Amino acid sequence: MKIITLEEHYSNLEIIEENSKYGSPSYLNELDDDTLEFYNKMRNSNDALTDINDKRFKFMEEQKVDMQILSYTNPISDSVPKEEAIKMVKKANDYLYEIVNKYPQKFKAFATLPMSDPIEAAKELERCVKEYGFVGALISGTHNNKFYDDEEFLPIFAKAAELDVVISWHPEYIPAKIQQHYYFSNSYPKNIGMQFASAGFGWHLDVGIHITRLVLSGIFDKFPNLKFISGHWGEGIPFMIDRMDQIMKPSATGLKKKISDYFKENIYYTPSGILSSNQLEYMVKIFGANHILWALDYPYINFDKCSTYFLLDSNLTDEEKELIAYKNAERILHI
Repeated sequence: MKIITLEEHYSNLEIIEENSKYGSPSYLNELDDDTLEFYNKMRNSNDALTDINDKRFKFMEEQKVDMQILSYTNPISDSVPKEEAIKMVKKANDYLYEIVNKYPQKFKAFATLPMSDPIEAAKELERCVKEYGFVGALISGTHNNKFYDDEEFLPIFAKAAELDVVISWHPEYIPAKIQQHYYFSNSYPKNIGMQFASAGFGWHLDVGIHITRLVLSGIFDKFPNLKFISGHWGEGIPFMIDRMDQIMKPSATGLKKKISDYFKENIYYTPSGILSSNQLEYMVKIFGANHILWALDYPYINFDKCSTYFLLDSNLTDEEKELIAYKNAERILHI
């Protein structure tokens, strides 16, 4: 069975170096030096991010992956001046296109966008889709602690809807004050607090809240054909949509539909390497196999068992397995 995976990361050492010259992003301000060093190592030290030929192809062969949708995993820091950020984003996308163009049967790509300038971000999305054949964009975290339900970011979503391409959402570190308040404690080691605040829990919840804010903003009433992809089985939100319907009814939100309707119609989900049978079966039951795509979160996750066999050995029907493995990706991403 063909396998297409969507949350597969890439980075570029030259852009990492340029980015680092401007210091840490604002959301990491006020972290102590040890914690900041931990985060920088998490983001930049994995050489598999920049290796395309050897480690990546070996992984794809081992995991029976036919195609990866690549995304630039290191967002341009919000401390970078706007004009420089636009140049760096273009360079990141140009490098990514070189890879896709070299291996067109193996890779497609999501664009990275200069979120400090939403108008330019919309233009860059259009450039990448029309000139490079990119299949959407990946957005990480917030910008200057702003969520993207703010009206100034509407041009990005309007352009995605116009082009009929997806916006894929990825976690990023959350503001230092929130980390300190919720995730660090004297009752357990500091390194556990760091993991709790980031990949262990905190930044996933942050993305779930971010997407919910956009739903509540009416983004899908404005752009009914807009599509989001939410990783890590929906960042916790799928388990709360009935409760949100119960408490936040259309009569109060002013939305045209129930909150759950948007999560079932406009949003698609991936496991991002969380190979849990219980979550797979739950997501198929709630959202349907036609709203789930496959993703392995390369290179951040190591697998004891081949990911493809996890899907093939599941209790799903053959039709459901094919939808998740590749048919949904081909349909939604126009591959």
